[in-house]
Amino acid sequence: MAAVIRLKRFGTLKKPFHRIVVIDKRRARNSEAIENLGYYDPKTDPATIKVNKERAEYWLGVGATPSAAVRTLLKKQGIKA
Repeated sequence: MAAVIRLKRFGTLKKPFHRIVVIDKRRARNSEAIENLGYYDPKTDPATIKVNKERAEYWLGVGATPSAAVRTLLKKQGIKA
């Protein structure tokens, strides 16, 4: 299984927030995730980012690849991606 860490969009029109999830890369953006790692809310000032560091490091260690957006968010939280 090729797992990726990416954003799953929630919210209404013009009021998005995202969950950071581990998912099979062949699945659709909003399909069922393997595990939720945290959330990202870009509408707050400053943007709210919450990530379970232990689980993120575990998934990165077993070969999950983060998307470009998630890689940036993880770096902001001090997690090497």
